[in-house]
Amino acid sequence: MKQIEAAGIPIVVLDYNAQTVEKHVASTLALGKLMGTEERAQALVKNYQDAITDIDTRIKAAGPTTKKVYVELAQKGPAEVGNSYGNSMWGALIGSLGGANIAKGQIGNWGPLSPEYVLAQKPDLIFLAGSEWLNKPQSVAVGFGADPAVTRERMKAYMQRPGWSELPAVKNGDVFAIYHGGARTLSDYVYAQFIAKQLYPAAPKDVDPAKNIADYYAKWLPIKADGVFVLPYKAGAQ
Repeated sequence: MKQIEAAGIPIVVLDYNAQTVEKHVASTLALGKLMGTEERAQALVKNYQDAITDIDTRIKAAGPTTKKVYVELAQKGPAEVGNSYGNSMWGALIGSLGGANIAKGQIGNWGPLSPEYVLAQKPDLIFLAGSEWLNKPQSVAVGFGADPAVTRERMKAYMQRPGWSELPAVKNGDVFAIYHGGARTLSDYVYAQFIAKQLYPAAPKDVDPAKNIADYYAKWLPIKADGVFVLPYKAGAQ
């Protein structure tokens, strides 16, 4: 940094990785100032703050949840256990929503949990984090261009792991695909809405995360959110 600044080039640090409202807001306002789009930045900040406030209000009114949550990076196929998240990414988001993340205390930022531990914990909700990994033919395909039928087919393979048929999440059909690229972004409130819907089914019934992500891209970005970004394994569920 000193070498760059010595050359007369200023440096500004943006931090969406911390996954706090404060740093999301500060980063967005800083970027708006740099780009000369301060009004747009203020509107984006308000959209984010309003969404997070709405989630907080709803889950506080719903009362505490006892549901256990397991998140796995579904990249390499069901034969290999993918990373889960303790204090970062999906783990941090689940914690902020009041969910019981089974990886917390077992791993730091990320890493795989043992299959035996997952079975013993009996998670009520399972989120398989997927993306557009074209060179990973067994991964849960999520993101731009993803086909819901293919996504559910890949999810089914994970649910056929030894012992998974006895997990409450699998028995009750509470297994979900979620877009891994959506974490740590200014649209991550949509994924918070989706997780909150599963943690507190009675609280956010009128919230449609899939529509909200499409609306976000339509309003703020030059491309459409065509594909799969949040998807329950059970067709027709939200």
